[in-house]
Amino acid sequence: MKLSGKTAWVTGADSGIGQAIAVTFAREGADVLIHYRSDRGGAEQTAAQVRTAGRRAEVVQADFSEPANVSAFFEQALQKIGAIDILVNDAGMGASQNRSLDTPLDEFLRVLHVDVVAPWLLCQAAAKRMVAQGGGAIVNITSVHEEISLPGSVAYDAAKAALRSITRTLALELAADGVRINNVAPGMIATPMTEKRLRDPASAAKAASQIPMRRPGDPQEVANVALFLASGDASYVTGASYFVDGGLVRNIGGT
Repeated sequence: MKLSGKTAWVTGADSGIGQAIAVTFAREGADVLIHYRSDRGGAEQTAAQVRTAGRRAEVVQADFSEPANVSAFFEQALQKIGAIDILVNDAGMGASQNRSLDTPLDEFLRVLHVDVVAPWLLCQAAAKRMVAQGGGAIVNITSVHEEISLPGSVAYDAAKAALRSITRTLALELAADGVRINNVAPGMIATPMTEKRLRDPASAAKAASQIPMRRPGDPQEVANVALFLASGDASYVTGASYFVDGGLVRNIGGT
């Protein structure tokens, strides 16, 4: 097993990519701390699958739109599960307008709080513990929009690009302490967040036409890459972004 004896924390693990990561990590030997914001039922389903895999699961709720909640979450989670060897920052939110200039300030700040400030605070707290214990791994789930822009989504694009930069800077500072930090940048993945768009035939066809593989990805395909980065298989990998996008970024001109 790739994560035998490890304790992993996965935020946003009540559905979609986060749920797939939590269950995959459990199947590879990790105990899992499961975070959710509002879907308690989904989080408990994730916990049940972790326990079915023979691993310990703990569930903690927190709303990351308020930065003060992040520190409280970290302390509560640590009390519940007692350790952190791997952190996966998956919790996030999107927001879009017809024109980015119409984005209200409160919406812009809410996206930044959830998608940048909360992951940063968790990276900060987790990395300090990992340095003290001699190592660890952090995986930030960003998006293809850390690289490419989407009209009307200035807050989301800015947030994902900022998280990319946080990862790169921390990778330089933490490498000598045995803490690796990398990004997984998904493209169009079939999750509850994209369900409405993929259910519409015209929207689904338009999305597929931009993807060289001509299909959306599955959450498990993202989880497989997160597992690689969290495990010893990626022992010489830090500061990288792995695009899980079916070729989307290459197709539309990312650098």
